Amino acid sequence: MTKITLLTVLLLTLSGSCFSQFSIDGELRPRAEYRHGYGTLIADDADPGFGISTRARVNLGYKKETYEIYIGVQDVFVWGENRQLLIEDANNSFSIFQAWANLKFNENWSTKLGRQVISYDDQRILGGVDWTQQARNHDAVLIQLGKESLVFDAGFAYNQDYDSASGFQNSDNTYYTTGFFSYKTMQYGYVKNTWDAFSASFLFMNNGFQEFDIDNKADGVSNLQTFGTHLTYSKNKFDVASNIYLQTGHRQGDIKVNTGLLASIDAHYKITPKFKLGAGFEYISGKSQDEDANETGAFFPLYGTNHKFNGYMDYFYVGNHANSVGLVDIHINANISLGVKSTLTASILNFSGAEELASGEKSLGTELDLAFSHKFKEFSIAAGYSQMFAADGMYELKGVSEDLAADSQNWIWAMLVLKPKFL
Repeated sequence: MTKITLLTVLLLTLSGSCFSQFSIDGELRPRAEYRHGYGTLIADDADPGFGISTRARVNLGYKKETYEIYIGVQDVFVWGENRQLLIEDANNSFSIFQAWANLKFNENWSTKLGRQVISYDDQRILGGVDWTQQARNHDAVLIQLGKESLVFDAGFAYNQDYDSASGFQNSDNTYYTTGFFSYKTMQYGYVKNTWDAFSASFLFMNNGFQEFDIDNKADGVSNLQTFGTHLTYSKNKFDVASNIYLQTGHRQGDIKVNTGLLASIDAHYKITPKFKLGAGFEYISGKSQDEDANETGAFFPLYGTNHKFNGYMDYFYVGNHANSVGLVDIHINANISLGVKSTLTASILNFSGAEELASGEKSLGTELDLAFSHKFKEFSIAAGYSQMFAADGMYELKGVSEDLAADSQNWIWAMLVLKPKFL
């Protein structure tokens, strides 16, 4: 026999015992976007942006009776950002997105450690942020306990970097990565119980943020506590979900938080098998004009999938609006099934500030979101259109004069998703 034949026989022999435990899958997701007011108001004399970005992933998994290992690598790139014949990746976008081991001590207890996605409930506070091409992960240890309908998770993270010559040396444990609520430490507990038609969960999370003095030297850690509950009820054609979360302690910059609040409720009713109508309300507290610079009443949803909430155009809480006037979001939406494999969703959202702007204005505007998706046999496509109808307060909030802003603020996108199963 040739070596190739022997190898083929060996692989076929091992397939029942080894390959059934080993998996390889991937994802290729190019997305085109036309941006003319995405994220903030665009000026009338500014040109719209257009580009195509791609997320490429390869995931390796291996399962045994007492443990599981998963490694996912990804590259996120914009078409044309690297010149041809470039020796190395100029934007360093290639990364290990997930690399974790899950140790199963018994049927009710496991421990998952490494780089992983942490996501709960509707992803309001902790989510995978899968809409963004880079998505979100955490380097953490997760202890998971569960029996029947009751689950309990405890998570712990301690972050370090090498950005300084003295970093990670003996007694110097300064964490130099800042921005976007990057934490030095995280501890959380999560418990959930499910009944026939009702479920309730409770989350308590503490995040520690590295602080620096005027000489950019380590100056202790600020700790921010976020805690609250997520409730759901679903029966027959009706379902409802609610969030109530509070925030206290100190956020980045050692800013004291005067008990921030997030409260929401969303209800849906399936009028026909192909048509579902919904309505909801969300209140997120903000910073009032009479608060000092070193204190705030603003709540920030931290590590949630914020693109899912408050409009697809990402005017709020997506890398922005962190210590602003808060938000009152009143919305209605419809979900329409166009056959077995196609779906159309439409949402209208009205926004206002939870607190007044400097002018006393609260009204921010109204957004229209349309999204269409279709599943083919081995891939899917999705596309959407969004339009922002700005009110007086939005111009003030975004710092764009109304007479200089474009008359139309919109965003168009289209995406192809392929998720091949290699092995």
